[in-house]
Amino acid sequence: MPRNSYLPFSAPTIGEDEIHEVVDTLRSDWLTTGPKTKLFETEFASFVGSPAALAVNSCTAGLHLALMSLGIGPGDEVITTPMTFAATVNVIEHVGARPVFVDVEEDTLNIDPEKVDGVLGPRSRAVLAVHYAGHPVNLDELYAAVKPLGIHLVQDAAHALPAKYKGRFIGSGTDLVSFSFYATKNMTTGEGGMLVGNPHYLEKARVISLHGMSRDAWRRYDKGGGWYYEVLTPGFKYNMTDIQAALGLWQLRRLHEFQSRRRQIVKAYHAAFSAEEALEVPVERPDVEHAWHLYVLRLHLDRLRIDRDRFIDELKARNIGTSVHFIPVHLHPYYRDKYHYKPEDYPVAYENYKRMVSLPLYPRMTDQDVADVVEAVLDVVDRYRR
Repeated sequence: MPRNSYLPFSAPTIGEDEIHEVVDTLRSDWLTTGPKTKLFETEFASFVGSPAALAVNSCTAGLHLALMSLGIGPGDEVITTPMTFAATVNVIEHVGARPVFVDVEEDTLNIDPEKVDGVLGPRSRAVLAVHYAGHPVNLDELYAAVKPLGIHLVQDAAHALPAKYKGRFIGSGTDLVSFSFYATKNMTTGEGGMLVGNPHYLEKARVISLHGMSRDAWRRYDKGGGWYYEVLTPGFKYNMTDIQAALGLWQLRRLHEFQSRRRQIVKAYHAAFSAEEALEVPVERPDVEHAWHLYVLRLHLDRLRIDRDRFIDELKARNIGTSVHFIPVHLHPYYRDKYHYKPEDYPVAYENYKRMVSLPLYPRMTDQDVADVVEAVLDVVDRYRR
């Protein structure tokens, strides 16, 4: 039976603990960056095994701060992937550097380490790697390519909490790694993010994140604080508030519960779709633990009489919400026109983009919701099989 109500592609999972913590904050004397933000930073760093953490207002802010704290700017090049949200690449433009794209792997759709070697040059300062959909990139091969040359590895982990690479959480080392707590992510603060890594660079980033001031508001206005501060650099307004952190504290504590449900849904999808010749299910390599932020189904279009866009329309008609992750960055007019890209310049990213559909995947989904998605997908495949 088709659904009577629309199933959204994603929805947050907020409980009474989060609500109570936010209300407690609203009733306190501190709403902006203060004690709960500091506690959230401490608990998050401990969770992923990082030496330091900085709470910010978005993953994008974290990436921007990472590049700035590393001193990357005009004349430099940053190698990254076209298979990402534009924010990953926008921050490279913001610091005045040039983004250099590398195509992705066929199975994971992560940046291909074997192709990174071919673009490294005297101006290469960093590789900005994206853990696409929550599957960790091949960190060992990337380190082998960049570390001997003194090139930094910065990680966009917007999808990758709580992913693991060879038994260790993404974010557990000293690389600068930025996480997202946007409303659709595996845990949320509404808007928000966390930058983790080397404490030396994190302290630089902390100053830049609040107007370049030497002391934040909590250290100025709390008991024992002092009013005096100095502006050390022309910074930005990237700080997280205690209202957001109040949400984050409980979301982090519930993350194991959230992930258990995500894995149950993924298992059901795999069981339903793996044997269908018109569909390609996402992979999980044996040396990683996938965060399963996204479940990206890829269509074998040669076995269907419709294209990806029509497939999405058919699911919508069956009350199933979907999305596409992502339109490769080199196809967007700004990057296409500035750097004279053609779609075929990155053929793996381009060809996979044309056949991908992200299915609903979030802890609030019921077993019936999951069954409805499965029924709708298989019904479209059966109806339009070539």
